[in-house]
Amino acid sequence: VLKALQVISDAHVVIMVLDAQQEVAEQDARLLGLINDAGRALVIAANKWDGMTSHARERIRAELDRRLVFVDYAERFHISALHGTGVGDVFQAAERARIAAGKHFPTSHLTNLLEEAVRRYSPPLVNGRRIKLRYAHQGGRYPLTIIIHGNQTSHVPAPYRRYLENYYRKALAIVGTPVSIEFRTTDNPFKGRKNILSARQLRKRQRIRGRR
Repeated sequence: VLKALQVISDAHVVIMVLDAQQEVAEQDARLLGLINDAGRALVIAANKWDGMTSHARERIRAELDRRLVFVDYAERFHISALHGTGVGDVFQAAERARIAAGKHFPTSHLTNLLEEAVRRYSPPLVNGRRIKLRYAHQGGRYPLTIIIHGNQTSHVPAPYRRYLENYYRKALAIVGTPVSIEFRTTDNPFKGRKNILSARQLRKRQRIRGRR
């Protein structure tokens, strides 16, 4: 376990090998949770797939779908390490995940996608006021991190955060790596600032007052 934790810390992409002839063990699920929490790109390889009956394969597929829904961004492969079947596909997927985790996206594109996401599904009300998400920019890579600015962002509920993560992942065609969303509350830069009129604006105001 300690070695696995060190690998997770050092890696850009983690290949998690599961025994396809057994159900997902609690320790496997725990390690996958740690990989997910660390924001690492991930490929899942179910080993010992050869020799299994079609019924057993369907049962394992259903089990993996049920237990691994929280890492649904990861590509999943069925392999035989003994015979080398499917192993090449796993390494190609790892390279795809590494490239995806290191991509850079312009602020304008991320902001446009945010506006589209909000139009499709608005943030909830907080004390009668709508949460406003104004713009987004990339905050980092490995994992891909998107920072969203707005007001009342500390009240954004977890389901809406997951909605935005999934929306960005699909819209950006990101595969094999999670998308991390961080929120920032942006204060109004003009709050408390006195509006100073120019000389032209003052003359216009005086003319309007003189007509009254």
